[in-house]
Formats: sequence, C-alpha cells, structure tokens
Amino acid sequence: MTSFSQLNLKPEILDNLKSLGYHTMTPVQEKSLGLILARKDILAQANTGSGKTIAFALGVLSQIDSSQKNVQALVICPTRELAEQVAKEIRKLARLMGNVKVVSLCGGLPFGPQAASLEHGAHCIVGTPGRLEDHLGRKTLYLKKLKTLVLDEADRILDMGFSDSLDFIVSCLPCENRQTLLFSATYPENIKNLSQKYQKNAETIRVESKAQPLKIEEIFFKTEDDNKFFVLKSLLSSKKPESTIVFCETKQGCHDLAEGLKKEGFSALAIHGDLDQYERTDVLTLFTQKSLSILVATDVAARGLDVKDLTAVVNYNLARDPEVHVHRIGRTGRAGQSGLAWNLCTRKDKNRITNIEAYQKIEVKLIEPNFKEKSSGSYEAPMVSFSISGGRKNKVRPTDILGALTASKELGSSDVGKIDIFDFHTFVAIKKEKSSLAYKILTEEKIKGRFFKVRKVTL
Repeated sequence: MTSFSQLNLKPEILDNLKSLGYHTMTPVQEKSLGLILARKDILAQANTGSGKTIAFALGVLSQIDSSQKNVQALVICPTRELAEQVAKEIRKLARLMGNVKVVSLCGGLPFGPQAASLEHGAHCIVGTPGRLEDHLGRKTLYLKKLKTLVLDEADRILDMGFSDSLDFIVSCLPCENRQTLLFSATYPENIKNLSQKYQKNAETIRVESKAQPLKIEEIFFKTEDDNKFFVLKSLLSSKKPESTIVFCETKQGCHDLAEGLKKEGFSALAIHGDLDQYERTDVLTLFTQKSLSILVATDVAARGLDVKDLTAVVNYNLARDPEVHVHRIGRTGRAGQSGLAWNLCTRKDKNRITNIEAYQKIEVKLIEPNFKEKSSGSYEAPMVSFSISGGRKNKVRPTDILGALTASKELGSSDVGKIDIFDFHTFVAIKKEKSSLAYKILTEEKIKGRFFKVRKVTL
C-alpha cells in the first residue's frame, strides 16, 4: 500500500498524519488523492468506512490559505451527525496547521451563534443543505471565493429530497476554477446526472467492497412479530454485546422498542429524525463513549455514523433495499475485528430475504432461536459520561481533562475513556466502577485554573 509521505502534502499535515498513526492509504485514498491534489473533479463510489473523509479532507486542507479569512472549502452532508463527524475529522487533521477555522452549520441549533461565528471568518464550512440554504438566503454566508466543493454521501442527499437546496447552494458558488468532489456509496442514474450538472470532466473512481465482510458472523433467526421482542432480549442477554445498533423501520417503532428495552433494564435509547440536535448529539456521544449499550435507530444512522468497535448490529426489521442491508451490517466487524449481525425474520420478509440472497450471492438459512426459558439478564453500559461546562471556546483540550483526572494518581489513564470536546461543553467517559471518584475530582479540582460545572449525563 502507498504511504502518505509520497504525496505532495504540506509538512505539517504529514507530521500530523504520522502522529495520528495514519501511515498507508486505503484504496479510495490511493485512487483519489493524487487527482484531488491535482485539482481534478472526481466522482468516487465508496462505502462508509472506506477512508473517503480523510481523502477529501486532506485535499481540502492542502489548498487552504489560512492568511485569507474567506471561506475556501464547503462540505455538504445529508445529516447533522455526519456533518459533525466530518468537521471533527477535518479539525483533527488540521491541528498542526495553525489558524484553520472549521465551522459546522447544521439545523436544529440556534441560527444566531452560527451567524456570529461566521462574522469572524472561516476557512472551511461543513453543513447540511437546509441550514446552508438558510444562511445563504439571509446573507450571513458568502462563498464567492470558494475553491473546493465536496458532496459527501451524495446519493443520500438526493434520497432525502435536497435536490432544490443543492441547486440553490451551487448557484451561489463560483463556476470558474472551482473543484467539485462528489462521493457516493451507490451509483444510480441521478448521481450521474448530478455529476454532469455540477462537475467538469470528472474522473470516476470506484472502490469495490465485499458485500459481506469476512469477520462478520451473520445469522438469520426465524421468528414472528409477537415473538420478536423476546428473541431480541434473549440474544442481548446471552451475548451481552458491549455496543449494539438495532435497526427499525419507523420512528415510532424505534421509540417503542427503546422504551420496551429500558423497562426491561437494558441501557437503550432511540435516535431518529424527530430528536432535536442537542438530544441527538447527547445520545450519539453517550453511545460512542460506551456509556450507552444499545442504540435503536432508523436508517438515518446507517450512514455516516462512526462508532469504533461496534460489537453487534440487529435488524429488528429487515431493510427493503439489500444495499441498505449491507450498509447496516457493515457498521460492525471493521478494521479486522469480528462482529455480529442478527436478523429477525418473519414470513412477511420472504421477498426481502430473496433480494439479500441475490445481492450478497449467499444462501440464507433461517435458524430457529433456541431460548427455552424467559431471559431477564439485562446488563449495564461499561462507562459513565460526565458533561463539563467548558469546551473548545474556553480553550479546554483533552489533555487538560485527562491531566485533572489523573493528577492525584487515584485514577489512571486507563480509567478514562473517550473525551469529546464541543464549543461550550465537554463529554468525558469514565469506567463505571470509578465514576464516583471521577465526579469528586471533577467537582473539587480545577481544570485550566478554574472550576467548571459538572453533571452526570443521563437521558
């Protein structure tokens, strides 16, 4: 595999890649980065988890002139979750570059603070179509000096009905010398049309992935609607996966299933389109920090949700589209690790199973669940998350939080999990058995020379 050091990247970017442990390129990075750095338009087909975010982020950062205070790059994402994750990744890759300002513009958050942030200048904007259209319409966002446009998960953007919003946004961009990078997990006719409309002589890149990663143990359980919940509880109780996404077909189905699991003592919450941005951020942060064991989701979470070490995926309702099915189960078993994929199938799923067999080129064998006794073995999440009332705008860094927690030597760094820093608050995960001690330290000791409010995050 090709090393990043062979690319014509800024020295500070290369140094940062080394410090992050990024040494060799994934296939999509290897095929696309040379073209991106040469300022070619590209149309890339690559699945979630292929490394495409790093590919376009490095291209974007290599062309930003931080001495100029105008917006030079725009990344459009279909969902708020994906936009926040992309912005976080770009900031991480830019941390040795000096004053590169990355601003996230997503719906569900107050408009005023976003507009105020833009008044002070920004180099890279990451946002969702509706909120970007809103800022452009109200003239709080100016993009006439843009160098690079990125459409991430373009097929999902179109699926969600943002075609008109895209047309308006692109109409506000310069045409001459603009580079347009289009990434899509699928390659339907409307993506070809989108490329022809927005791009110039685009180079097409396709990274084929196996329909089912080899390290995923996928099982299809034969059940009926009135027995599904019992089967799910029994599977969770017997295997006790540390982190599980359960996919449902509807928002109401997600809500009802999560409530049912909570009543049975499981650590479960639902995420879907009806949650406001603060709730969605809190739920996802708890899940990625392992302070929540079970996330019940609609397909809004099937793409763009970056969860490290996801143990299991459960299809409580089989997907209508076999390609969506592959995206769902592809959330687990990454980076050479093993994963579990459980499918709860009823007689009504016959056609969906047939489509999965044809798409994945497999033969599905339905297994009778063998749970003789009613299971009540619920289990708790391994971590507890705390919210601290200081964040990026208060110059709080992960090392400040870790240093405060471990200064007395009562807590070790291994007791501290993921630390997520937002503009005005920070989430930190602590091993459950050490959570009381961590709370005492955080409330009684100073961080960066001052006291912050601290609360245990419960939803």
